[in-house]
Amino acid sequence: MGSEKYPAENDFDAFLKKHGGSDNASTDCERTIFQFDVHKKYFREALDRWAQFFICPLMIEDAVDREVEAVDSEYQLARPSDSHRKEMLFGSLAKPGHPMGKFCWGNAQTLKHEPREKLINTYERLRDFWRRYYSAHYMTLAVQSRESLDTLEEWVRDIFIKIPNNGEPTPNFSHLQHPFDTPAFHKLYRVVPVRKVHALTISWAVPPQGKNYRVKPLHYISWLIGHEGAGSILSLLRKKCWALALFGGNSETGFDQNSTYSIFSVSITLTDQGYQNFYQVVHLVFQYLKMLQTQGPQQRIYEEIQKIEDNEFHYQEQTDPIEFVENICENMQLFPKQDFLTGDQLMFHYDPQVIETALSLLMPLRANLLLLSPENEGHCPLREKWFGTSYNYENIPEEWAQRWESDVKLNPDLHLPAENLFIATDFNLKTSDSPDTDFPVRILNLRQGALWYKKDNKFKIPKAYIRFHLISPIIQETPDNLVLFDLFINILAHNLAELAYEADVAQLEYKLMAGEHGLMIRLKGFNHKLPLLLKLIVDQLMDFSTEPSVFNMFMEQLKKTYFNILIKHDRLGRDVQLLILEPHRWSVIQKYRALTEGLSIQQLTAFVAALKSELYAEGLVQGNFTSAESREFLQYFTKKLQFQPLAAEVPVQFRVVELPQKQHLCRVKSLNKGDPNSEVTVYYQSGLRKLREHALMELMVMHMEEPCFDFLRTKETLGYQVYPACRNTSGVLGFSVTVETQATKYSSEFVEQKIEEFLVTFGERLSSVSEETFRTQVTALIKLKECEDAHLGEEVDRNWFEVVTQQYVFDRLNREIEVLKVFTQEELISWFLEHRGSSSRKLSVHVVGFGVEENDLPDQNPCDSACSAYGQVSKLTFLPGLAPALQDATLITNIRAFTLSLPLHPYHKIIS
Repeated sequence: MGSEKYPAENDFDAFLKKHGGSDNASTDCERTIFQFDVHKKYFREALDRWAQFFICPLMIEDAVDREVEAVDSEYQLARPSDSHRKEMLFGSLAKPGHPMGKFCWGNAQTLKHEPREKLINTYERLRDFWRRYYSAHYMTLAVQSRESLDTLEEWVRDIFIKIPNNGEPTPNFSHLQHPFDTPAFHKLYRVVPVRKVHALTISWAVPPQGKNYRVKPLHYISWLIGHEGAGSILSLLRKKCWALALFGGNSETGFDQNSTYSIFSVSITLTDQGYQNFYQVVHLVFQYLKMLQTQGPQQRIYEEIQKIEDNEFHYQEQTDPIEFVENICENMQLFPKQDFLTGDQLMFHYDPQVIETALSLLMPLRANLLLLSPENEGHCPLREKWFGTSYNYENIPEEWAQRWESDVKLNPDLHLPAENLFIATDFNLKTSDSPDTDFPVRILNLRQGALWYKKDNKFKIPKAYIRFHLISPIIQETPDNLVLFDLFINILAHNLAELAYEADVAQLEYKLMAGEHGLMIRLKGFNHKLPLLLKLIVDQLMDFSTEPSVFNMFMEQLKKTYFNILIKHDRLGRDVQLLILEPHRWSVIQKYRALTEGLSIQQLTAFVAALKSELYAEGLVQGNFTSAESREFLQYFTKKLQFQPLAAEVPVQFRVVELPQKQHLCRVKSLNKGDPNSEVTVYYQSGLRKLREHALMELMVMHMEEPCFDFLRTKETLGYQVYPACRNTSGVLGFSVTVETQATKYSSEFVEQKIEEFLVTFGERLSSVSEETFRTQVTALIKLKECEDAHLGEEVDRNWFEVVTQQYVFDRLNREIEVLKVFTQEELISWFLEHRGSSSRKLSVHVVGFGVEENDLPDQNPCDSACSAYGQVSKLTFLPGLAPALQDATLITNIRAFTLSLPLHPYHKIIS
């Protein structure tokens, strides 16, 4: 927010946005990372502007005051998150005075109100903090550009030499080890979550493991604990219908691993039955650990993991440059120079002693047990100070404590994994059997489906991507069918989980997704064994069946999933917007209702049979396969599943309403009674447009990004999340501005007025932009579109979008670049004014949180106590519009009634 050399408050952001760049920063327990990227031509100048923040930042008092509001808003957005709440509760169990017990978020209370009461000058403290810790000898720097290394080194020396070095000793926390070695830690904590979920986390705090990075003992143990194949913990829990997912290990965040301790945790998503038997679940985990301790470290398994990770490292695709430099920069803080590139990824050598020592620390009575469940509501009188989490704690029952203190008996159903047959051994690049092309070509066009293909000759790695879209008309017929489709995909994934897990760990990734109009199957990884995985999935699809116990387990789980979507203000806002714009869409609320009214296993069987009987299968294969091999994939689908072609073509999108030329307002109350967060989205519909207008819309939003952030977040401090967006709703264009705010600070109507105020000033600003600034922005957008793909996945994603939407404009970027080159400033201004004038088609959607600014009485907001009252989510509560400025808007209080009277745009694709 300004430096002595470049004092303008938003100067750096404005410079980056103007030249196609971005910036961000993140704080962790012991490290803070700042990062930016920009077009190569402006890199040196951007480096100079950036370095000034570390040399001579202004940190003006007024700017600091306003930034406190952004920090507070970020904290408010985090409050309904179970993972953050769990973390804060966990930290509170540390020994008194240990830094892990600190409030690591910050809010208005701790940064503004309390300091004022105690006559503490936050501003002076901040400057002291900067002088003490922003010293060159604590810092590491990574830069990447296509300049020569000599040039980059010269720039870095010239620009960063002035960063002060106070020469003070580096802060050291090593005397503060064993923060959780307390009786309070080794207990069972029952917690009331915000979401509907039963989750069990078993955690150990062990000495810091950073020094063992060459062996990575926790990684080895987590590989086995988290295994999902035969003989694993999860395999056994799934058979009993007690658990849906299990994750084990250390996340390597600052919270999980720092200089005072490392965490090893096992997190299990339980079913209702699993929750009833959670001590048995804990016992199974301890039995597995006992088996690992008894058998000791296994060189065969260690070398298998090592081989998989070596393969992945050797043939890794380039990551996004900004992620790459961020990763290297952090690695420079953690590892010696020779391991900057590899220290976080590779297992260097097998040391059974180091693994054995780590294993010996994972003893039952040294563990902390955390049990999250809605069932805990009403039994948890304690409150965590900062997030208001309701919890209680108790000693481990004597019966279990005795079983674990004595020798835990081994379980014959638990054993080590067998040798992995999915590990690739053939890394040869295939000789092409068809002409090279810049874009995918349709190599099969049958009545039952089509296949698009492109051989990779650019990245030259032994990997490939296979994607299929199995389109069916029955999915969107009723809310029941949509729910049955979700159930089918969940159960299919469950049936596959154990069989395909070896492929998963051998870096062959697969994902089954419920698309709006079809089943999406996505695979990627080393091409050598990828066809085996595809065949496994198709075979499971062909032989699909389920047990009543599994069906009931997923019925219950899906209810929780829909509930958890609906209590999020941003997800509810999206659902309401799309319901208004696409009247033939079914809402998540309707799906939730269909599920609670009950569905049977017979309905599922009938639905799956109907789904598989008539399909259109469209696929894309890219990477290291020949066209002959690729054809076999579609042929395998048609041969195995024996489906009939569709009687009529299924549109892969919805029809969209044409909004009348006026303002429309829909205000709904948040479905989480404990959540103060509101979301306000103002959307302007443009209509059926071509490629040219899409590019124009993108250019306008790019112009809007920085002033939008500056006005609504930096100056008006309305919220942490503030952004404009280019909207393509089933081929109908528009643009929107979204602000996430808190009902404890602002009403949603006030926020909407501020968005309108911003749009007025933006229109004025656009009219006064110089020709040179306009051209610079156009060039920046062109450069972004010209930017080469960092890896094959980026190219595949772009091509897949064209296949799924059945538009097939694979050279879309080139066409958009051509139209951008001939735009004039007048066109941009008139385009913006056309959408904002008297003929504008405007839709505002407010999801209104709970707080005093929305006329909720303080005792109506239970957020300081149980932050989710598990209220009804089966219907929306529509609110009136009260602000005088919104009196002219058509108020929507019945979405179906409103959309019934509106004309629908024809199906439209942006292809010319």
